[in-house]
Amino acid sequence: MLSFAALTLRLGSTGCRGGRRNLATVVSGNKTSQLVRERLKEDLDKMRGQFPGFRPGLVVLQVGDRDDSNLYISMKLKAAAEIGINANHVRLPKTATEDEVLRRIIEVNENPEVHGLIVQLPLDSINPMDTEKVTNAVAPEKDVDGLTSINAGKLSRGDLGDCFIPCTPNGCMKLISQTGMSVAGKNAVVIGRSKIVGAPMHDLLLWSHATVTTCHSKTTDLAAQVGRADILVVGAGKAEMVKGEWLKEGAVVIDCGINHIPDDSKANGMRVVGDVHYPSAKEKAGFITPVPGGVGPMTVAMLMENTVQSAKRFLKTYQPGKWNISYAKLKPQKPQPSDTAIAHSFTPKTIGRLAREVGLFSEEVEQYGTTRAKVRLEALNRLKTQPDGKYLVVTGITPTPLGEGTTTTTLGLAQALGAHLHVNSFACVRQPSQGSNFGVKGGAVGGGYSQVIPMEEVSLHLTSDTQAVMAASSLVVDTINARVLSELTQSDKALFDWLVPLREGHRKFSLSQLNRLKRLVIEKPETLKPEEIYRFIRLNIDPETKTLSGSVASEMMAVLALSTSLGDMTRRLARMVVAYSRKGRPITTEDLGISGVLATLMRDAVKPSLMQTMEGTPVFVHTCPLSDIAQGNSSILADQIALKLVGPEGFVVTEAEGGAELGMEKFFDIKCRSSGLHPDVVVMVASVHALKMHGGGPAVTAGSAMPKEYSAENLTLLENGCSHLKRQLENARAFGLPVIVAINTFSTDTDAELGLVCEQAKLAGAFEAVPCSHWAEGGAGAVALGQAVQRAAETPHQMNFLYDLEMPIDDKIRAIAKSMYGADDVELLPLAQQKVALFSKQGLGNLPICMAKTHLSLSHDPEWKGVPTGFTLPIRDIHANLGAGFLYALVGTTSVEPQSPAFSCFHDNDFSTESK
Repeated sequence: MLSFAALTLRLGSTGCRGGRRNLATVVSGNKTSQLVRERLKEDLDKMRGQFPGFRPGLVVLQVGDRDDSNLYISMKLKAAAEIGINANHVRLPKTATEDEVLRRIIEVNENPEVHGLIVQLPLDSINPMDTEKVTNAVAPEKDVDGLTSINAGKLSRGDLGDCFIPCTPNGCMKLISQTGMSVAGKNAVVIGRSKIVGAPMHDLLLWSHATVTTCHSKTTDLAAQVGRADILVVGAGKAEMVKGEWLKEGAVVIDCGINHIPDDSKANGMRVVGDVHYPSAKEKAGFITPVPGGVGPMTVAMLMENTVQSAKRFLKTYQPGKWNISYAKLKPQKPQPSDTAIAHSFTPKTIGRLAREVGLFSEEVEQYGTTRAKVRLEALNRLKTQPDGKYLVVTGITPTPLGEGTTTTTLGLAQALGAHLHVNSFACVRQPSQGSNFGVKGGAVGGGYSQVIPMEEVSLHLTSDTQAVMAASSLVVDTINARVLSELTQSDKALFDWLVPLREGHRKFSLSQLNRLKRLVIEKPETLKPEEIYRFIRLNIDPETKTLSGSVASEMMAVLALSTSLGDMTRRLARMVVAYSRKGRPITTEDLGISGVLATLMRDAVKPSLMQTMEGTPVFVHTCPLSDIAQGNSSILADQIALKLVGPEGFVVTEAEGGAELGMEKFFDIKCRSSGLHPDVVVMVASVHALKMHGGGPAVTAGSAMPKEYSAENLTLLENGCSHLKRQLENARAFGLPVIVAINTFSTDTDAELGLVCEQAKLAGAFEAVPCSHWAEGGAGAVALGQAVQRAAETPHQMNFLYDLEMPIDDKIRAIAKSMYGADDVELLPLAQQKVALFSKQGLGNLPICMAKTHLSLSHDPEWKGVPTGFTLPIRDIHANLGAGFLYALVGTTSVEPQSPAFSCFHDNDFSTESK
């Protein structure tokens, strides 16, 4: 580039040498743009020093395949690569529709790794395109071309520091500055009024204090207007339109035109010229830009400068690995209102906003109203290379009617980590299930100032997952009944014609039917023999052996919770054993020909539901398998997506239902085996009230008045109950992870009682023991717990399973009973013994074990509190949940059907149009 001294010829000089005036100084865009690129390289080196690995991102979106567009794009990509910008060229075919283009723009808008987006014009599509609509779809903060109405409006108002200036006008201003001329007070003429060059050029000159005249096709006496210009910018798109004799002596001439005119001396028969007749203009102007080599290179350079500027603005609010998320400020009231009143006192942010805050793209979110949404599994595919965050599991001592609060603690801890310790945090909890009688589990998730809102939405249909599970279960039951009836009333031919209809002389077997033929070792379906037809169509189901009842508490829900993808769920559903033949052969959903239909019914249910806590931290509410007859944990997919979203420094807090011996053991030995995820910390929830009951306090039923023994200080009773806490801590530590005890405090707890529990917990091997008041204070009441979790997650640890899958079935059951429950031994009753032999023979002996046991005691008797000893655990039966992928052992009198409460939750509830 010419130095400043070399450029400063006397503007308008008429000095001559040998009778001729000096020619205009050529202002080289090539040299100026090279200096700009070198400066941008230095800026990027500084960025990388402050943010290692960071690179500005640029996307060029092209529709069609125009040669001129391809040339411009290649120049931009080359310049970006030279500087160190990560540039990508996205090309859509000419057949692309406007909606497709808009969807792709939205994807780029939401990608935090992209800081600049260019829509290459013109849009070369065979379909109608509204160019204005398309360009305005670009997010203003990524509009490095400066073409959106928002950036244009800011420029027209003079807000130059808060917008992107279109690249060509910006480059023109840089070239003018190279002449040394001060723009202020000068007469400037702009020829052309396009949104890309003319109009923004006018605004830039005006806000640089020039007196500006814009000329166009309707301007009269154009030559006279040009003759008054100290600065002339031409962007009319007409070859050599401006003649040298029109110019004012010494004027600065910026030629933006690129035109092709015939020239036989060129190989291609064409020559590139500008809008100014260069030979004559050079005789009169003081400074002039050449074509090519003038404004063109500067346009590309300014595009790079805008991209780097966008990245700098992004970095002002960017914290590596941190969400840009807003949290609600709680103002807890005393006395504390009801959970319902608290929930209704807050207005949640829109779910679309929350999704954006945690890094989800709009294409990955299916909104159900304004406060809940499904998250598509495509998000997991996009984030698959992202390192996982820290993984916490919240469990508890054996539940009592006095309450322990594992769900409330899960949410309170997530709020503490996110809203107060400013760490990305996600809670993953199960969905409330009203079951068939609206009251088995009740409604709401959490309580006090640590709950999921809106309460009504999370408590009722949410996103209809439970309805999908019940519909799928009912379909299985109905299909079994229909098949039994059909086989009783139809001949082989009629039944075969019904199952595989003859159409145009051919029978087409479904995929599930082909799989059944393969299992029956029938290799030629097109030429079935009568005996093969009989084997194929006759299932001979014993209707008394149906394993599903149409309830949400079924293997179907367990399958949903343990699936790792839509394909995995489909395969699991296909291998579900839903009945047995009269000869004892297992009947699967694939044998019934409905596995594909079941997957269709549940295709949306497999997507986790996104909601939020009182403080605006994200929550996945997904699936509700019971802990007594299933694994009792929320879904694997919710945990997997959350772990990717929080990033390597974030935390995912998931809950294991029931006591540590039940839900937590199944979390590790069943859920973690399926997911491949290994937690970092276990949080065990206990309360003084519950420990007193385990210490021998009087029995309490749900809803009854609390005896004085629980509200008054009683250290002896409490210390006795701490033996139960010690036992559960031993259970948790058996898996090799640090365990933190969270004491869920009540107003009646005394300092002496809390101190005693902390002391006993540490003596029993807890990493730390922390009193928490998240129910009354929200996340602020669990900050100490969050800090303890952060410390524990940094300690060396290695997770291990309780048993080896290759162990015999009865030995695995025995290992769980002795290690987790404290049983002396197990007793397999005759039916259970038969099942062990059968499943071992069938090759199912290497499946994990799900113990179907009461959650109200370490033992099989719900009345035995504390630490029962000297008992033998009775195993009366064993079932195979092949879809879920485990064997479940029925302990004692445990029922596989949910029990109806004495007084269901629907009483005294009503709908009012004047309330929520």
